Amino acid sequence: MKRRATAFLRTWAGLAGLVMAAGAAGAIAQETPKTASGTAAGPAAGFFTQTLPGAFTGGTFSANVRARYEFVHQNSLPLDAHAGTIRTRFGFTTAPLYGVQGMLEAENILALDEDAYNAAGANQQPGRPVVADPETTEINQAWLAWTWTNVLGLKVGRQRIVFDNHRFIGDVGWRQNMQTYDAASVRWSPVPRLTLDYAYVWDVRRVFGNVSGLPPANRDFESDSHLIHLAWNAHAAAQLVGYVYLLDLQNPAGFNQSCATYGLALTGSAPLTDQLKLEYRAEAARQTDYRRSALDYEAPYYALELSVHRSPVLAGAGWELLGSDNGAGFRTPLATLHAFNGWADVFLATPNAGLRDLYGFFQVTLPGQIPVRFVYHKFDSDAGDADFGQEFDLLASRRFGKHWTLLAKYAYYDGQDAPYAFQVHKVWAQVEFNF
Repeated sequence: MKRRATAFLRTWAGLAGLVMAAGAAGAIAQETPKTASGTAAGPAAGFFTQTLPGAFTGGTFSANVRARYEFVHQNSLPLDAHAGTIRTRFGFTTAPLYGVQGMLEAENILALDEDAYNAAGANQQPGRPVVADPETTEINQAWLAWTWTNVLGLKVGRQRIVFDNHRFIGDVGWRQNMQTYDAASVRWSPVPRLTLDYAYVWDVRRVFGNVSGLPPANRDFESDSHLIHLAWNAHAAAQLVGYVYLLDLQNPAGFNQSCATYGLALTGSAPLTDQLKLEYRAEAARQTDYRRSALDYEAPYYALELSVHRSPVLAGAGWELLGSDNGAGFRTPLATLHAFNGWADVFLATPNAGLRDLYGFFQVTLPGQIPVRFVYHKFDSDAGDADFGQEFDLLASRRFGKHWTLLAKYAYYDGQDAPYAFQVHKVWAQVEFNF
């Protein structure tokens, strides 16, 4: 434990030194140089001594520290998981300069006892349940962007990409190491309420980090992928979205996560009375194997969710189908998977027989602004009549001021038919500082 704390301090002391050095350099650069006659230099020199440094002195620092304890009991494994981890993230974003901005963000994940859980296969603990938070230190984001009014935006580098509700393209923000993308992206809004996003992705930096010991399936993806997303806010109560995600993905496990997905979604909300609001989502997609995938399939995706909100209560229900064809299930390799199909994370990969998820949720905000949310899931296969069991999820959180959040969370999965005939209990306790 002492060695880990020392390594943690050394890592971030080095980063702090770099930040201080950059600040000192900026301060020196702001001194106005003189010509031989003692007068100030011309406009070109003024750009380098005043305008350019101003993009740094007017920039913003960001910091996030998240300490979490995650306990997992899975009755099909001999040992439990006790994952105490601390995620520390520092970033700096420049002020706009002629529409140009840059960002650099680094993060460190420290495990208090790396032998007390299975860090996605990286630490040789196969007898314990997986908690996908290996120790790592890395650059989380590093990008340059250019924006022209509200019409056009370009961004190149390691960046966060999220579309819609994270179902297909997300940042996996629940895990300690965020998923980011080495990509070039464009956002174009030619007319009000219409936005076209395109991204070319050449690497996917996954939540497991690029650490030694990971099994092939958990390695980062090399990519030759195209993401196309068109959103039309047609009405205050309706947004229509169309998307094409052409994922050509490779890691040491092969190419079988490569897939082409074509979909449409309609979402929105509308007041039913002065105090009651209806929210809805309807979505359909079709997926096929793509490029170098060795699979041969064509599978559907359908989702429908309805909820009503009357403060302080929110209640709703939904149904989601991830189809199956020719022995292959619908794939979502870049999704924020923890947000779907139960917090126990049993179905991070769609079963070969597909998955039907019928769920309901109820949330109430208690006095003191404490939201408490309960979710129930019933799981079945798409192909055949397998009963994959049920899950009960519970969450409570509380914000303190502008920067602190406490969270407690529980998930219980009760499986039935093989290969999901096991039970999982998960408990989380978390405190987060965000600046």
